[in-house]
Amino acid sequence: MNKQLLTIFFCLLLVTPGCEQSPDTLAKIQKRGELVVATRNNANCYYQYRGGSVGFEYDLAKAFSEYIGVTLTPKVVEWESLLGAIATDEVHMAAAGLSITKEREKIVDFSDPYLEVQPQIILHRSNMDIESVADLYGQEIHVRQGTTYQQILEDLNEKLPIEIKIVLHHDVPTEELIRQVASREIAITMADSNIALLNQRYHPDIARAFDLGPDHFLAWALKKGDKRFKAKINEFLEYAKENGIYDDIYNRYYDDDHIFDYVDLQVFHRRLQSRLPRYAGMIKREADANNFDWRLITAIIYQESHLDPRALSGTGVRGLMQVTRDTALRMGVKNRIDPNLNVHAGVKYLRQLYGYWSHISEPDRTKFALASYNIGLGHVRDAQKIAKQLKISHDKWSGLQQTLPLLREKKYYKKSKHGYARGTEPVQYVSRIFTYYDILRQKDLDWLPAELAPAQSKKQIMKEPIS
Repeated sequence: MNKQLLTIFFCLLLVTPGCEQSPDTLAKIQKRGELVVATRNNANCYYQYRGGSVGFEYDLAKAFSEYIGVTLTPKVVEWESLLGAIATDEVHMAAAGLSITKEREKIVDFSDPYLEVQPQIILHRSNMDIESVADLYGQEIHVRQGTTYQQILEDLNEKLPIEIKIVLHHDVPTEELIRQVASREIAITMADSNIALLNQRYHPDIARAFDLGPDHFLAWALKKGDKRFKAKINEFLEYAKENGIYDDIYNRYYDDDHIFDYVDLQVFHRRLQSRLPRYAGMIKREADANNFDWRLITAIIYQESHLDPRALSGTGVRGLMQVTRDTALRMGVKNRIDPNLNVHAGVKYLRQLYGYWSHISEPDRTKFALASYNIGLGHVRDAQKIAKQLKISHDKWSGLQQTLPLLREKKYYKKSKHGYARGTEPVQYVSRIFTYYDILRQKDLDWLPAELAPAQSKKQIMKEPIS
């Protein structure tokens, strides 16, 4: 029997029952009904919040697990162990903001990239002495060991005579180093642009001084040679970007941060301490009565009035929640100047709007309600109709983000029941409120009375993480 016949013979054996090849990773995942993902425990990757799971990497991996019809199990591992974990049978891939590098490609395969980022120098805003690479001469820069930041700095020391002092930290998250910069415990660190953007919400005193090193791409890591699993991941990433799934997840964490400048965030953090304590009890009482998370209501009030009960807009809306005269009367409130009655009317009205959108799933339902509060229920319904006409998802916030702004254009609003509207405003309005709400969820509010801690009721709306 020649070599070619032997090859055919053994191939036939492999497809004969009882002589099957061991299944590949994708087959194992689908047979087991579970996708196990190695990740990191931080705000960008994955963390637990009030009984739920959130994080950009988690949400994207969750969407992938649903795409292939299995459940997702995140497995937190140390940074230095991420790539090694993939070699075991306990983990199927790593989703942890990993950059594609030549060194890592020797150990694992990478999916197609899903995000391009820029490594940046992070300083305290008061540090005015460092404006360029030359200013890094003799400076200490704190980075996590085994990261691309370490490699960039080592390469700079080899190529340029600037003698950067690289201080390496074992398995200390970049987010923690950013916090240390904000509190002036250390002077300089590095972070990818997406991480820096998200953390500016929580630490407005940090500054992204300048990019350092080439842009790089983030991707998921998987076992070497696992071609079918890699192809499935890439198929999903293409599908997610074509169908708006990726943009929706990205926008939850990173989009619209450019709307917030340093002054905005500084004022927000300052007014939480100077103004919130006097209204927090009242806000929590009304929020609990209407089944809302009181921090969500606080975020709305800050967006509406900056916690100023005397706030008056040019259109005549007034008070903490900027309630119109008609809305106040419909909610049974005669004196909308009174902070207690103003918040009572505003939260009660929001609850009605939330009830109207009961057929929409979360977190979109809350966004629909907020947009309706801002621009009016009729305009939101008009935007839905436009979405249907354009064959855009009309029951998803990602769809309304596209069609609400079209209410400014004559060819759309002239055919809409409620006519012209400044449709860009509710999109920004919702984005800002979710950003404020995210900050409040992350922020240590220990200066508030203990009895104002959010209730644990699972029935309350938006008590679970917004994702």
